[in-house]
Formats: sequence, C-alpha cells, structure tokens
Amino acid sequence: MDIFTKFNRKDIQDRQIDTLIGLSKGLVADGKVDQSEAEFLQTWLIQNSQASDNPIILNLLAKVDAMLADGFLDSEESLELLGLLHRFTGEPSIPGELAKTSTLPVDDPLPDVAFEGRLFLFTGTCAYGTRKQCQKAVESLGGVNAKGVTQKLDYLVLGTYVTDSWAHESYGRKIEKAMEYRNAGVPLSIITEAHWVICGNIQ
Repeated sequence: MDIFTKFNRKDIQDRQIDTLIGLSKGLVADGKVDQSEAEFLQTWLIQNSQASDNPIILNLLAKVDAMLADGFLDSEESLELLGLLHRFTGEPSIPGELAKTSTLPVDDPLPDVAFEGRLFLFTGTCAYGTRKQCQKAVESLGGVNAKGVTQKLDYLVLGTYVTDSWAHESYGRKIEKAMEYRNAGVPLSIITEAHWVICGNIQ
C-alpha cells in the first residue's frame, strides 16, 4: 500500500466515523431506538463496511446484526443499542445530569459460579455479545435465564461496559434491587461479566 492510498483510506474512515457520530446523535435524540431506526442504522453500517476495515463500524454492525437476526428489536435490545450509541457519541445516558462516580457493587470476594439449574440475569452491555448470545451461553451450560431481579435470582451479571456511574444508567434499577436483596440476606451474587466467562470457560 503506497502512502497516498494509506492516507486516503484514513481520510475515508475519519469521514465515516464523523458521519456515524452525527447519525447516532440523531437516533438517540428522543431517548429511544425503535425497529425502523435500528434497520436504518444496519443498512448504513452494511454499506459503509464494504469499503472499510474500521473496527468500530465492523463491531457495531456485528452487534446490530445479532439484535435484528430474528427480525425483531425487543425492548431489551432497544435499550442495549441506545446505550451503545450513547457511549459512542460520548453523550450521557440521562440528558442534563452529570454522572456521579460510585463503585461497582460486585461481590468481594467473587464467588465460585455454578451453572446447572441456576438463575442468571444480565444487565448493561456485554463484551461477549448481545443479550441473546449471553443467554444462549448460559443455557448451553445448564443455567436458566431470569426475566428480572427476584429473590430467586442466583447471579446478576454486570456487562463489561457497565461504568462506575451505573446509578444514573437505565440498568441501575436492576443493580439497586439486587443490592437490596443481597443486603437483606438473600443468597444473590452480583458478579462481573469477566468472572462469568472465566467460571463457565465460555468461548
């Protein structure tokens, strides 16, 4: 690759990212991402991935493809995509409110994780994949996916992209509820995605 081709490709990628940031800001402006908006984003990503090896575009496309694989963007996937686009644009998830730092309330020490017959719930955005991919991994190991935080929940798994400002994110309610149960003596563990992956030897 000669120097002109190299710099031309970088210029194209820079323009793509600038366009994607502007597009993302438009999609999250009303505080939600619906089916048609997700499909529009997917089409744009497909078109631009053909002339780009930009990892940001390719990674986002993989996530959107997985979310729309069944032809339907459910409410959890919509929230997950909204969070991804907020982080990509650098905008706070709650407009007009500064995030206040707190620590992630994971168990200390982190427990051994059993899978067979145990109830798991994911919150935040995971590096492993979409919510459905994580749930499939749980089921392959004999675990069960919970629909919400209850006293029967065994593990609340915090996605890798859960930040220290979790109390101000949309997934903060799940974490707070799990903390309440844990503090009341319910045998519920709050663990990191990385710990979940290691304990399950998840590939």
